[in-house]
Amino acid sequence: MKKKFFAVLLAGVMAVSASACGGGDDTKDDANATGDDANAGDDANAEGDDANAGDDANAGDDAADASGDGGSDGSGKLTVWAWDQTFNIKAMNLAAEQYKKDHPDFELEVIETSSDDCQTKLTTCANSGDYSTMPDIVLMQDNSYQKFLKSYPDAFTDLTDCGINWDDFAALKQSYSMVDDKHYGVPYDNGVCAAFYRTDILEEAGYTIDDLTDITWSKFTEIAQAVHEKTGKYLLTSEATGGDIIMLMIQSCGANFVDEEGKAYITGNEIAEKCVELYADMIQKDVVKLVNNWDEYVKTVTDGEAAGIINGNWMNGTLVGIEDQKGLWQITTIPKVDDVESATNYANNGGSSWYITSNCQDVALAKDFLLNTFGSSTEFYDTILPETSGIACYLPAGESEVYNEPVEFYGGQPIYSTLVEYSSHIPEFTKTPYHYEAREAVNTAIIQITNGTSKEDALKEAQETLEFKMTE
Repeated sequence: MKKKFFAVLLAGVMAVSASACGGGDDTKDDANATGDDANAGDDANAEGDDANAGDDANAGDDAADASGDGGSDGSGKLTVWAWDQTFNIKAMNLAAEQYKKDHPDFELEVIETSSDDCQTKLTTCANSGDYSTMPDIVLMQDNSYQKFLKSYPDAFTDLTDCGINWDDFAALKQSYSMVDDKHYGVPYDNGVCAAFYRTDILEEAGYTIDDLTDITWSKFTEIAQAVHEKTGKYLLTSEATGGDIIMLMIQSCGANFVDEEGKAYITGNEIAEKCVELYADMIQKDVVKLVNNWDEYVKTVTDGEAAGIINGNWMNGTLVGIEDQKGLWQITTIPKVDDVESATNYANNGGSSWYITSNCQDVALAKDFLLNTFGSSTEFYDTILPETSGIACYLPAGESEVYNEPVEFYGGQPIYSTLVEYSSHIPEFTKTPYHYEAREAVNTAIIQITNGTSKEDALKEAQETLEFKMTE
């Protein structure tokens, strides 16, 4: 790689610091909900009829009655803040339609509010000590929520005893919205990662999807080099300023760039150093196609330059809209980090959950509504899959007929059940309110290393940068 190129990228990394608290991931949430999602619905071939649907709803009602909140008769109105009309907002409105079947007097108003605005308005309320302008329910990104819960614990309602069987959700997903073993969020948008590959290009290079299943990053590098030499295509493409790959690498090991006390832990962190070495090596060997922004990232796929994508499952929303590539893609597990005992082939990137605010005017109703839809209903998840392409965090949904339907775009793979199954294996790791600051600091170090800076000096600077950010 040319030094001038990396100098430009490094400048870009520094330029995005102002938006590191969540703006970047909004783009990825939006990627879930492009106009191409309708195609995903056709591929899912889902009818939305589940024989156990009635049982699901009844189980939810029973749990609500036993939760200690006295249940709810379902009458009344709730307000919700959420973003993305074709994904999050549509799912919430579909939840209201289902709930109204048994609670005809129920009303729901969804106010479209960007993720950044949700966070800004919450901060404003907290600083004024007045939460009266908050809605009953708010959607929050998983990677930013811990900062808000720890800073403003009185802004949210404890949902631990709302009747949800928390074991029906993967441990990692639960942990994003937990503090001191208490649950504050109902898991919703699944950020489970997968490796998406063009099987026709793999075949041209002499490989199959099995050759890339449950492998290490060093084996991936070896195969990716061969594929690039034989076809000119890349098995990995990434935003140079994004940091997605390095974050999913370390978190797939059940580790992070902070220690158990939440302090910066980049230097002296053997797992972190291993991840940085592997990723920098892939860049230096031209295994990774680095681009400058999200639009260029998507373009590498739509233009056929990328034969592989490793990221959150929300990339499905982009892929299924590429009609001339239908039937050519398949998914498998992501590579795991070499020589790390805790390493796995599973990771998460992105996602969000629903929260009941302390300003909720009818907590019993809000709990009952979330319990009987997002919290316990396979029927609901069967309904929103073809409508939004939203993958359930609710593990029982992965066993339904709808989720196990073969998907034509992926050569008949039942990818939805597979993705839910992947999510059950993602290891937990220490969360930090400084997720985006850590990602930016380490990604900057990687760019510096590939531009000639020693690993020791680059990581030392990253450590100092993160420590400083934690004092602001």
